[in-house]
Amino acid sequence: MTKEQVYAAVNEVFRDVFDDDSIEVNDATTADDIEDWDSLEHINLILALEVRFGFKFTMGEVTGMKNVGEAVDMIMQRGQL
Repeated sequence: MTKEQVYAAVNEVFRDVFDDDSIEVNDATTADDIEDWDSLEHINLILALEVRFGFKFTMGEVTGMKNVGEAVDMIMQRGQL
């Protein structure tokens, strides 16, 4: 997958989880940028990303993610394994 394809898929996941078709994430997007992104929605988001991309994030990866760009980088790395 190219980075653009990963972002397209990640945007679909975000739109679905937050039920908001206007969401457009980028490298710098954080929970502060999306109104309903709280701890519960974070769990739902991680689960939805795991289902979409077919792998599980480790607890260290989940707690270490500072923005969407870091999540996309992890997805890209996993896709190359």
